[in-house]
Amino acid sequence: MRPNCGNTGPLKTDGDCKDMAGQYFGTDGIRGRANKFPMTAEVAMRVGMAAGLSFQRGNHRHRVVLGKDTRLSGYMIENAMVAGLCAAGMDVFLLGPIPTPAVAMLVRSLRADIGVMISASHNPYYDNGIKLFGPDGYKLSDEIEERIEGMLDKDIELALADSDGLGRAKRVDGVHDRYIEFAKRTLPRSMSLSGLRIVVDCANGASYKVAPEALWELGAEVVAINVEPNGFNINKECGSTHPAGLQKKVHEVRADIGIALDGDADRVVIVDENGAIVDGDQIMALIAESWHQSGRLAGGGVVSTVMSNLGLERFLGDMKLQLHRTKVGDRYVVEHMRAHGLNVGGEQSGHIVLSDFSTTGDGLVSALQVLACIKRQNRPVSELSKKFEPVPQLLKNVRVSGGKPLEEAPVKAAIEEGRNRLGTSGRLVIRPSGTEPLIRVMAEGDDPQLVEAVVNDIVGILQETRSAA
Repeated sequence: MRPNCGNTGPLKTDGDCKDMAGQYFGTDGIRGRANKFPMTAEVAMRVGMAAGLSFQRGNHRHRVVLGKDTRLSGYMIENAMVAGLCAAGMDVFLLGPIPTPAVAMLVRSLRADIGVMISASHNPYYDNGIKLFGPDGYKLSDEIEERIEGMLDKDIELALADSDGLGRAKRVDGVHDRYIEFAKRTLPRSMSLSGLRIVVDCANGASYKVAPEALWELGAEVVAINVEPNGFNINKECGSTHPAGLQKKVHEVRADIGIALDGDADRVVIVDENGAIVDGDQIMALIAESWHQSGRLAGGGVVSTVMSNLGLERFLGDMKLQLHRTKVGDRYVVEHMRAHGLNVGGEQSGHIVLSDFSTTGDGLVSALQVLACIKRQNRPVSELSKKFEPVPQLLKNVRVSGGKPLEEAPVKAAIEEGRNRLGTSGRLVIRPSGTEPLIRVMAEGDDPQLVEAVVNDIVGILQETRSAA
């Protein structure tokens, strides 16, 4: 089985996605079907060995913080990672089910050398993944991932710790309380959420304890749904990728707002009091405007990916702010934010990165910033959250089984024609998925019929090329 290509930038016709058999890392760590390559116990153990050896500096006892979400395979991957990390001489602090941003925070708080999160984010229970964080709490760069990857198929056992240098593993208590206090401190000390009725959908995932508790401690009336994980129901018709249940509950209890997190709580989708969905682009627009008005917004703009709506770019432009676009993947957003001094970034899917607080996407902290805007302005979510009218956008996926269809002459010609037809009033983005064998075709523009025609033409050519192959 060939692992997924990790390149997720806008696909050019000269072939951005290199066919690299042996590659483990994709857009967000390693991910795959649990107990199938590359998401096996053996690979997880070797990743633990390689990561442990890569981050040993000096003669002190090295430590790792290791969290997971609630899927069944987490037990298998966790124990395999512990074996590999201890074999490399690392002491492992086991956090149990906890959000990804909490792992990133605890790496720094506990002065660890590595952070590990075992999660496949918004994927179904039968998938799993491994996300790695450096001692600064940031996801690893491509260069460090490549170094770790290069060790996986070598005789890594020769470099492991001696018998007297093996690591220890222990469960750590109180980590939920640490993260709850961290999240609460992102709001002004005097701010209370009293008077707000909030429905929070925890996707039967890693936030099922911390998110409802944090909102309640801040004074809100909390209605928590999908907080009974059983190993199989994470993200199942719930959470940020399936918000219909949240919309229904908001109507049912007449809530002021609904908050949907995904399986590892690094992304968020908001539902207003009328049940309308507020995506990541609108959330970024709301926070950017609020921070710009208060003088907090840094760098004169916002960082997002090639998938964010053109309407967001125009909205920011009206405030003389710039939208910086990156490849798809929140770590590319974060890298650009760090390089250019910006403090608001994210993705349309709901990964929102607020670098004043976090080193990675944090669904709960992002939701708290939306709640802060509601409390300050004393206006309903529906009035605050519709910052721009989205430009018509259409995304379709074409399943591929191999080869390089984007290098075929008919496909190149169709892409070039599509760009010419959209002109300066639209955008065309074609890229491989970083987690599935798909090519994603997205177009947007002021004319929805033209957008649909452009996407359908390119999809049709890709399907013909695939059939011919």
